Amino acid sequence: MKKDKDVWSHKRKQKSVCWRRAFSPQVEMMLSAQTSMGCALVILVFLLNIGSLIIYFVNLAEAEEFKIFFPDSILYVDKALNVFFLLYFGLRFVAADDKLRFWLQLNSLVDFFTIPPVFVSYYLKRNWLGLRFLRALRLLELPQILQFLRITKSNYSIKLSKLFAVFISTWLTAAGFIHLVENNGDPWVQPANSQSLSYFKCMYLVMMTMSTVGYGDVVVQTTLGQTFNIFFIIGGLVLFANFIPEVVEIVQSRKNYKSSYEVVSGKNYIVVCGNITLESVTTFLRDFLLQDKGSVCTEILFLGESLPSLELEAVFRCYSAYTTFFYGSALNSGDLKRVGMGSTNACLILADVHSPQPYTEDTSNIMRVLSIKNHYPNTRVILQIIQSHNKAYLPNIPSWGRRTGDSIICLAELKLGFIAQSCLVPGLSTLLTNLFIVEEDTETKRKYLRDKMLLEDKDYKVMTSQLSNDFAGMTFVEVCRLCFVKLNLVLLGIELRFGSQGESTILINPSAQIKLHRNTMGFFIAHSLAEVRRAQFYCKACHSDIQDPEQIKKCQCKSRLCSKSFSEKWKFYKESHVSDGEPASLDVLPPQSFVNGDFEGQGEENSRVTLDSTGMFHWCGAVPLQEALLSCKDQAAPNLQGHILVCVFGDANSPLIGLQDFVMPLRASNFIYHELKDIVFLGSLEYLQREWKFIQNFPKLWLFSGSALSREDLRAVKVQDCAACTILSSNTSASSNPSLVDTESILATLNIRSMQDAVFRAKALGNQSQPCYKRIPITTELKFSPNAQFINQAPSGNPEIPEQDQLFTTGVPAGAIFSDSFLNSLLSMTYYNHHILALLQTLVTSGTSPALGEQGLEEGSRSPEDGIHRASRLRCKLALLPLPGRLRGVSDNSFGDIYCRALDLFGILCFGLCRLMEEPNPYRNRFVIARPASDLKMLSTDLLFCLVPFNVATTDVL
Repeated sequence: MKKDKDVWSHKRKQKSVCWRRAFSPQVEMMLSAQTSMGCALVILVFLLNIGSLIIYFVNLAEAEEFKIFFPDSILYVDKALNVFFLLYFGLRFVAADDKLRFWLQLNSLVDFFTIPPVFVSYYLKRNWLGLRFLRALRLLELPQILQFLRITKSNYSIKLSKLFAVFISTWLTAAGFIHLVENNGDPWVQPANSQSLSYFKCMYLVMMTMSTVGYGDVVVQTTLGQTFNIFFIIGGLVLFANFIPEVVEIVQSRKNYKSSYEVVSGKNYIVVCGNITLESVTTFLRDFLLQDKGSVCTEILFLGESLPSLELEAVFRCYSAYTTFFYGSALNSGDLKRVGMGSTNACLILADVHSPQPYTEDTSNIMRVLSIKNHYPNTRVILQIIQSHNKAYLPNIPSWGRRTGDSIICLAELKLGFIAQSCLVPGLSTLLTNLFIVEEDTETKRKYLRDKMLLEDKDYKVMTSQLSNDFAGMTFVEVCRLCFVKLNLVLLGIELRFGSQGESTILINPSAQIKLHRNTMGFFIAHSLAEVRRAQFYCKACHSDIQDPEQIKKCQCKSRLCSKSFSEKWKFYKESHVSDGEPASLDVLPPQSFVNGDFEGQGEENSRVTLDSTGMFHWCGAVPLQEALLSCKDQAAPNLQGHILVCVFGDANSPLIGLQDFVMPLRASNFIYHELKDIVFLGSLEYLQREWKFIQNFPKLWLFSGSALSREDLRAVKVQDCAACTILSSNTSASSNPSLVDTESILATLNIRSMQDAVFRAKALGNQSQPCYKRIPITTELKFSPNAQFINQAPSGNPEIPEQDQLFTTGVPAGAIFSDSFLNSLLSMTYYNHHILALLQTLVTSGTSPALGEQGLEEGSRSPEDGIHRASRLRCKLALLPLPGRLRGVSDNSFGDIYCRALDLFGILCFGLCRLMEEPNPYRNRFVIARPASDLKMLSTDLLFCLVPFNVATTDVL
């Protein structure tokens, strides 16, 4: 019998469990409004709660008029509503996962204190309001209902509805409690200390309490009311103090930042989107206004995906005359329409260079480009990209192209290209900075240099202009010399157009095989656009006999004829500026020795020269990681001499720096194979092996597992014998203190520098009267530019350097520090002239392209019959050369003489000077002069920044 009962009990439990499993999920779905029926039920419950609250207010009015008995209709309606609430309460209880926690939920407590009073009132036929004012707390569900009904969609409207719901429900509930206790008095006090207060007066009292105004015309008398006010004033004050500012901020943001821009015909404006932060906006405005030379004619519209902070709002107010902020996203077609994207001069997309996830940052910006181009294909877009391999996605966008002026500023490609070139040409980054990007600060130089002619380089910039058609048919060297002699201009390169589709390429100091065409654009170093226009206005018939460049103006002649042939006049100018004598002894290979992409006469070494399929790089078969890995016992390590040491800080989880962008300019095919320097990467093996697959096809690369913070590892890679040293760091998450972001790079720089100081100080002990210091060029990458203060310090206590000169002697050496903020100015520069960016990219990357490089390395080595290699290797190269041997020690030669002699005899184009600083200068530090004056007297110790033709072999002469 007992056994049958147990079996029956077990079956009943199983049925109960099955019923719950079948019924409970459906109830949960319905109550969570995941179905149309559930959504309707939730909305219905909310409306019925509002109806019950209205009945409460009606009852209040009747009670204040001393009507004790209810009309039967109101009682019946209120009873029906609460019967429904009771059933809904049961459904919620069945669907609740945690039954105990369910009893403590806010909606459950509201039902406890509001449903029973209604049934009691109906039974007693008496007006007892009780705690029915708690129904006002159901207003907290209003934001959710509005979202179900699709009334509130935007972030600001949802936030605003939540604020109003919290404020109103708290206000009404508190007023109801005060009304209850004040009209009934304290239950333990006899006679009663109650007072007659209407509900409106209670609302008035609560508002005065929350706002802390407290007029005192309405006060509470009961102990319960006073106790409630003690706690309520604390919470109410916090609520009121936060509610008002947030509501005002949201309303103002909607009014100020969600409006539409009114496009005015003829008015220039640009749209800036992407990473809109205080730092990026401040930097952009400074650079953009600097490029505009103070006459701002372009309005700047910032499209930000988050509301601006107080600091950023202050910046916008400071520049309110020509900046406007709009709240929206470039991914939203409505926001693009609001800012007039179809009529803008350009859209500039900023990238977060400090992003811990550069791939995500790049793809997000590429999606913004796609959104803009889909809706407005003719809009010009200038985009910042962090990693170079992400550039491959942009050509897939149909309307992307250079014809509309679209440009890509690849930060890693340019940064690592600058650093790589600085390893071969120390000081180049400073020189290019002065010429392309920012004004040079010459205050320190002015204090220490007596020759004021050295200061004239501060205003020289790279500019573009169309060349006169009278130059058509001439070689670049002929035009370059004529511009320097007659027009006082330094011509760096030209833009050559070819093909039926109007393709163009930039040629820097091209060979004599290239003849200029009509309507060719040139790149000049000049003070102003007025100087550059001389090359456009030059006329053989009118200006051949003019000696003063300032007199060359636009002429009105129609016949382009002259009495004397131009070749005769060219020969006259050439002979008048070139001294007699034998040419200087440089290792020059005649153009005839360059055959099929290889140099003849190289013997056995020539057999090792292999280029990739594009002809842009020196190539080799994939080298296994273990073969490139050095150790202290390897034979290769002791033989390292004149190599480039790259100290890399990164781990297995760090974002990739992109060492391929660093290696490619150093393995450009315009270098002769024996000019290639060994590159040794010192860092964590876990990180280096992640980068190795991208650089394993470049020759003369080595890896060493270690750290630049260890002197033992630095000695193992022969830091004292390297030609240049570079310190790179992978992007890391931003520290709370920006000064600590570059800790490893700074400590490594000081560690290497102290080792060099110790070695050179020991060498100098043999001759105390003639100390000789030489520092290996160290280029340190800094994420936070103000951290340069920790590196630009001279060794303390050095008696050879006066205390006031110590900072100057180490701070001026060019190219010692490279900061990511250095490249921010390129965005503004590209907007005004995108050709300048193309020239800069050609210079720092040696004309290489990561896209071409990846394609070439994937396809393997070149085919011997591929003729593209000859053209690919005809690129000039950057170099820092001493004066030609014949002119050393001669003091009466000016820069103009050297310029013409180097151009005529070797085809070398000089455009900068690197000069020793004045004594005392025991470290032999130098400073950079961009485009020296033509009559500047040269010194035997000067070094020249040069563009060297491909057939001139450079050697390490520093």
